[in-house]
Amino acid sequence: MAAEDYEILDPRFARLIGTNARVNKLFTGCQWAEGPAWFAAGRYVVWSDIPNNRMLRFDETDGHVSVFRQPSGNSNGNTVDRQGRLVTCEHSGRRVSRTEHDGSITAIAAKWRGKRLNSPNDAVVKSDGSIWFTDPSYGIDNDYEGDKAESEIGACHVYRVDPGTGEVEAVITDMVRPNGLAFSLDESKLYVADTGRTHGAHDPAHIRVFNVGKGGKKVSGGKVFADCTAGLFDGFRLDEGGRIWTSAGDGIHCYDPDGTLIGKVKVPEVTANCVFGGNKLNCLYIAGTTSLYMVRLMVNGAKTY
Repeated sequence: MAAEDYEILDPRFARLIGTNARVNKLFTGCQWAEGPAWFAAGRYVVWSDIPNNRMLRFDETDGHVSVFRQPSGNSNGNTVDRQGRLVTCEHSGRRVSRTEHDGSITAIAAKWRGKRLNSPNDAVVKSDGSIWFTDPSYGIDNDYEGDKAESEIGACHVYRVDPGTGEVEAVITDMVRPNGLAFSLDESKLYVADTGRTHGAHDPAHIRVFNVGKGGKKVSGGKVFADCTAGLFDGFRLDEGGRIWTSAGDGIHCYDPDGTLIGKVKVPEVTANCVFGGNKLNCLYIAGTTSLYMVRLMVNGAKTY
């Protein structure tokens, strides 16, 4: 086994990784790589390079990397909706946008109660078509990841965009810096990372889990699912077994649904996000600080399209 690429903390992790599968660096040259999204039809990954105000595209068929969009509104998190369209969180754009099939861009959410959003960070699309996104202040705290500005809302929330009316509603309002988010396989739970530790030594560095109400529009609870043991959690994805693969300071941490940290994929840079790709969804693409990495696993990602 490529022992230096993994840390097995629980026997359950050993069967998820291949004995010869290495963590491969596919591209480098970013300032802060984030938000990888997998497009199955084209077999490519789109990801953000936030400070460079661009989005890049890795073609799995030939390994070619090209600029997908520049400027990108200092894009951060990206996802693909059930119709195969790109949904993007823009820092300097201070909005969530959608790239239509013809290449045009539609603004999905830019304000809440008449006030501009802070800097949308990450998004997920539920099976009913609703878009849920986090809105910390990283893109307005300084000019590095966006444009420095005062928060009009004065807080950092998690929002839901109604698929029918387009109404933006705050669904979680008690987090310091909400960041990555994902639904459980049956969508009965919503996991949300809080990276408040960036703004205070005693602030959160954990993932919380919320119960989704019967109507699918409200959440309750919010107990701590896991505390980060290295740096901060950021973006994450689930595999077909409901395990969470989350970014952290030393690579990707894998959590069993019971909350146990069972193992790590070691990456030589701070990681920000990941996504399952490949024609069998068994390739984990990882956004490190300057680079895009990939490791082939023995487990498949949860299919959300």
